[in-house]
Amino acid sequence: MLKVENLTCNIADKVILKDLNLTVKKGEISVLMGPNGSGKSTLAKLLMGHPECEISEGKITFQGKDITDLDVTKRARLGFFLAFQHPLEIPGVNFRSYLRLAYNSMRDKKEQLPVFKFRNILQEKAKLLNIPDKLLDRNLNEGLSGGEKKKMEILQMAILNPKLAILDETDSGLDIDALAIVFENIAKLKSQNPDLSVLIITHYHKVFTYLKPDSVNIIYHGTIVESGDSSLLEKIEQNGYKEYERK
Repeated sequence: MLKVENLTCNIADKVILKDLNLTVKKGEISVLMGPNGSGKSTLAKLLMGHPECEISEGKITFQGKDITDLDVTKRARLGFFLAFQHPLEIPGVNFRSYLRLAYNSMRDKKEQLPVFKFRNILQEKAKLLNIPDKLLDRNLNEGLSGGEKKKMEILQMAILNPKLAILDETDSGLDIDALAIVFENIAKLKSQNPDLSVLIITHYHKVFTYLKPDSVNIIYHGTIVESGDSSLLEKIEQNGYKEYERK
């Protein structure tokens, strides 16, 4: 589904990613791990089309289409979704209204939903994910705890129904109870939509209690240095990234 080939990315004239190759298959749960400063979050932003990420070499294809030069909006309409490591608080923007606008912007006019029909879909998904109604009427992330913000990100994912979900350290800042709820909800959405591809960016092994990865990729100094199956997780948990320091 997603293929990144020989990609080099600069931010403010500094090379952050170099000769990077990554493949995420349809319906696959893929993991990206690496030490702090290795380029994980930069890759997430680049995949979503952040304008500060300048591609000097290589290309990105999605479902066989070259999307290297597409902007954020066009990638979102193709089915990309990014859950932020630190979701922004946006005062004055009602969550229901914001999410309905996002939902309708992804669809032809005849498929767009009026307020009451969208409300029913939103409440149905919130119930599935055990999110209380009171959070639905708040402004976007305003005054929410870290766990509540991450839960609301997954609710957005449920409503927008992407083809590729990129989770940029969604586990960051969560206590053990919130972590369980958030990743159990991701597992629910994945079970409902087997074709959904998920790229999990993390360095916290606990998340794999709830989601079993199909592939694991190790990023170090801005490039993928090793890819394999879930056995790589045990290797990293035991030895860290010392092996890659020597290469």
